[in-house]
Amino acid sequence: MRLRTGCILCASLLAAAIAGPARAADSVVTIHRATPDGSGDSLGTIVIADSAGGATFKLDLHGLPPGPHGFHVHENGSCEPTISGGNHVPAGAAGGHLDPDHTGMHAGPDGQGHLGDLPVLDVAADGTATQTLTAPHIKSVAALKGHALMIHAGGDNYSDSPVPLGGGGGRFACGVVQ
Repeated sequence: MRLRTGCILCASLLAAAIAGPARAADSVVTIHRATPDGSGDSLGTIVIADSAGGATFKLDLHGLPPGPHGFHVHENGSCEPTISGGNHVPAGAAGGHLDPDHTGMHAGPDGQGHLGDLPVLDVAADGTATQTLTAPHIKSVAALKGHALMIHAGGDNYSDSPVPLGGGGGRFACGVVQ
């Protein structure tokens, strides 16, 4: 009996070692609908983790409009609305796309533009997004702390033409990386 218990314990320890330890550097971001009055309903979470190929974004989202959506890291750590030209701007306090090198270009996650350019988020017909996306230029979760993740209402062509910032349009959902 003692040998059997010892084998079970060894097997459990081996499984834990293979799976790897819990990564304290991972960040779980709760995403909320962006409204003119502030944060709305929770739409799920995104877990950001370090990887050899760049930061990964594991999506577990629901309640989104089906189709492609622009997905970016924004410069400020706030999802509060602002007022511009007399209009309420949902999540306007997040500022623009994260661009610490001041490239001034929107070029997608593989381009030489904004660091905050992430892969397009594809939402299924049922309003869910459960894929894992990789941002090769973002080397650590720590670099994202204090910034907002933004999901835009429309898609993203990774260009500033014919519409600036990929044509993603309004800010649909937002969460702050803690």
